[in-house]
Amino acid sequence: MAGVAALAFVWLLLWSDYRSDSARTDAEPPFFAEFELTDHQGMVRTEEDFAGRWMLVFFGFTNCPDVCPTTLSEVAAVMDGLGDDAAKVQPIFITIDPERDTPAALAGYVPLFDAGIIGLTGMPEQIAATSETFPIFFERVEEAAAPDGYTMGHTSHLFLFDPDAGFADSWPYGTSAEEILADLEERI
Repeated sequence: MAGVAALAFVWLLLWSDYRSDSARTDAEPPFFAEFELTDHQGMVRTEEDFAGRWMLVFFGFTNCPDVCPTTLSEVAAVMDGLGDDAAKVQPIFITIDPERDTPAALAGYVPLFDAGIIGLTGMPEQIAATSETFPIFFERVEEAAAPDGYTMGHTSHLFLFDPDAGFADSWPYGTSAEEILADLEERI
């Protein structure tokens, strides 16, 4: 009887350890924002530059005819809606077209949205390495009518990262600024 009680006690201890480990694992974000890219003012930036702030990250390109400017306009509306809490959030636009989107090109583009968006670019290898840390897809699509004869196909989600750069949420293209704002306000 004492042996059965001891065995049950050991099993209970192991089970509680397993449950606490499982809870810790479930709380871990599925991925973290990781990048080392050049901003639209020529400064090298990493996710560590935004430690302690929420990050709204969108991947796109400046020659995008619709999805990118629409999403960045939604981001601008969200930032405006946050009021004083806007200081707790950093919107970031990472190009998927580094061939055309130089720091100078981004410097002429991101301020159009008047939301404190930081544009990031880099060498094609840097953009590829960055994209491997996010669940995104992009590709060059030859199109004669597009600027320079090509456009870019890409994932159109807006990603939210917590103050520790852990993935918190994402919204597909077409999600309204009001919906994103409501969700973000609950988190902040």
